[in-house]
Amino acid sequence: MARKTAYCKLNGLEMSLIVLFLLMTVVSVGLITVLSLRLDSEKQVTPEEPSPSVSPPENPYLIGVGRADCTGPVADLPMMGYASTGQTARGLHTRLFSRAFIVDDGSKRVVFVTADIGMVSQRLRLEVLQELKAKYGDLYRQDNVVMSGTHTHAGVGGYFQYTLFMITSKGYIKPSIQAIVSGIVKSIDIAHRNLRPGRIFINKGQLADSNLNRSPHSYMNNPEEERNRYEFNTDKQIVIMKFTDLDGDGIGLLSWFAVHPVSMNNTNRMVSSDNLGYASYAFEQEKNIGFLPGEGPFVAGFSSSNLGDSSPNIRGPVCVNTGEKCDYLNSSCPIGGKKACIAFGPGEDMFESTRIIGENMSKKAKELYSSAKQELHGPVYGAHQWVNMTDETVPLNSTHTGRTCKPALGHSFAAGTTDGGGEFNFTQGDTDGDPFWDGIRDAILGPPSNETTACHQPKPILFSTGEMDSPLPWHPAIVDVQIITIGSLAIVAVPGEFTTMSGRRIREAVKKELEVKESFANAEVVVAGLCNIYTHYITTYEEYQIQRYEGGSTIYGPHSLSAYIQRYRGLARAIAHETIGDLPKGPEPPFFDEDKLFNQVKDPVADVAQNGTTFGDVLQQVGPVYKVGEIASVTFVAGNPRHSGDIRDKTFVTVERFHNDTNSWEIVHTDASWETRFHWIKGLFGPSQSKVEWHIPLTAQTGTYRIQHFGHYKQLTDSTATPYVGTSDAFKVTKSFYYY
Repeated sequence: MARKTAYCKLNGLEMSLIVLFLLMTVVSVGLITVLSLRLDSEKQVTPEEPSPSVSPPENPYLIGVGRADCTGPVADLPMMGYASTGQTARGLHTRLFSRAFIVDDGSKRVVFVTADIGMVSQRLRLEVLQELKAKYGDLYRQDNVVMSGTHTHAGVGGYFQYTLFMITSKGYIKPSIQAIVSGIVKSIDIAHRNLRPGRIFINKGQLADSNLNRSPHSYMNNPEEERNRYEFNTDKQIVIMKFTDLDGDGIGLLSWFAVHPVSMNNTNRMVSSDNLGYASYAFEQEKNIGFLPGEGPFVAGFSSSNLGDSSPNIRGPVCVNTGEKCDYLNSSCPIGGKKACIAFGPGEDMFESTRIIGENMSKKAKELYSSAKQELHGPVYGAHQWVNMTDETVPLNSTHTGRTCKPALGHSFAAGTTDGGGEFNFTQGDTDGDPFWDGIRDAILGPPSNETTACHQPKPILFSTGEMDSPLPWHPAIVDVQIITIGSLAIVAVPGEFTTMSGRRIREAVKKELEVKESFANAEVVVAGLCNIYTHYITTYEEYQIQRYEGGSTIYGPHSLSAYIQRYRGLARAIAHETIGDLPKGPEPPFFDEDKLFNQVKDPVADVAQNGTTFGDVLQQVGPVYKVGEIASVTFVAGNPRHSGDIRDKTFVTVERFHNDTNSWEIVHTDASWETRFHWIKGLFGPSQSKVEWHIPLTAQTGTYRIQHFGHYKQLTDSTATPYVGTSDAFKVTKSFYYY
């Protein structure tokens, strides 16, 4: 009995322990579950990737993003933007990229491309679409592909088919346009291959201290009641799209903000993506940790918008010789005229101004990206028409109509802007013209017709380009108008530089047409600038009367904006009512035979190495030691960079750090990096040099470094391009000289 009692007590003890163990297990599992949920919650609300607003949709979009190098020749070719004949390329500041975003709703898809180029020309668009058709059939077409240029003024020209643009960029230059075409197509190829289910969120906010109206006198001519609806005379709104996969991991960002990429001024000779390009660079570098610039899966596109009168030179224009303010009406100075009236950015030089404006955009976009919760749902649409913009009739009221004109440029066009003045004695705000220049025009080109003169009033016509067709038409007549929508977001692809108020009016008109349908309730409308074809500027009717630079460059006359609004309202109406198929296609634009396009750029001469040297030899060596924040510089015997041919996905420069543990060099920067600058110094009759600078960032690790330069040379005795490599001495980088 005693043994049995003991046995029972033992079993009771065991049972108690088992129950206690089970209770502890349940409690532990509960605590772990609560802790796990809390950690998940904390993880989801980090600034980088916020929690999605709702569960993933049952039928998610297919999303693809892609980025590709579209950098063309960086030597000897005219740069596109300031129309300054002396501004030819002499090196590379940052590489240029095309960034593509594809959205598919299961039955239809749209593509938006933003490329680091001055603008998308009609010729460029048509050549890209030809290549896409050869690859994909009818998948990517006129109606569902938008191509937008960031409007950097530091890319090279040569990708136009109309005479005026060919004159300013010395013709149709095959290596230049081919690099851009190939880069755009490759970015779409990559986005196409990367298509996967995902989600899209949008957000918007205000960005201060990043743009300034450079023609406030014109803006003030808009109706007072209209101006009173807005706080600023430039658009401060920045809109972003956030692309994620179904797990909420970010794969891309697309943004629009109205600012001219002219932080790099007209004295610059290096190819550069300017401030919008820097914003993309900074955002991508933060997302693509461990990747060199231009590499990594995350794609961030910063696109142009209604930037016509919006300058990044926020310190405004001053007379550089006196420090006084410029004349308000025509932006000139008592001494030095318009050439002395120059606007300045926020930095000490153009490089710092580029970085500051770009950084402002990138930081604001990051904030909006992190807090984006409004998700896009619903189908995608694309609507496109070709329009003869020389013959559009618009109603002005119940009894009167207006019409557009054959293209013409006014005297104020030749005056330039405070971001880059023109030549001779032309001034902004000129509504009278100048008999001297009119006489020269009449003698060389012939006078404008009475009809065109009357149509463009009060613009005094300098070049009646719509009546000039030798050797080819000087300006386009057939223009693309296009809208794509993704859910309740509408992207209005405009063919030029709309001013602040012009952009506001077209956004309002499109929004009104879309919102008649419940699916577009609270539609968000953005203006994407410099899309598909370039037609200079588009001002409001009221701004046109002042005839500053933007008005003088509104080539289809005072009713241009009204005609565009009429056409974009038609596209929006067709999208809202799902009658896109009923839209007339419109008259197709010309695609001129290549043998009719002229090219005034000569082939580079043979390269010559200086006496006693070979290509790649160092002429000026680096120093033995540098502190962070200083500039390491080395100069090499070089060939003409044009002899390197297609330079996409290559580099002229590497900065490399030595690893003692592996006895190897690691590339830490290329010529796509912000910190490097590649200067090509052209000599007479063949000899040239390449100067490479590394602006050592404060974040650089201490250690041993070297700089390498890669290029090609051609000699008279051998027409083939021969590669060469130049290597600097090794040098130290320290945080302080006291540590060396």
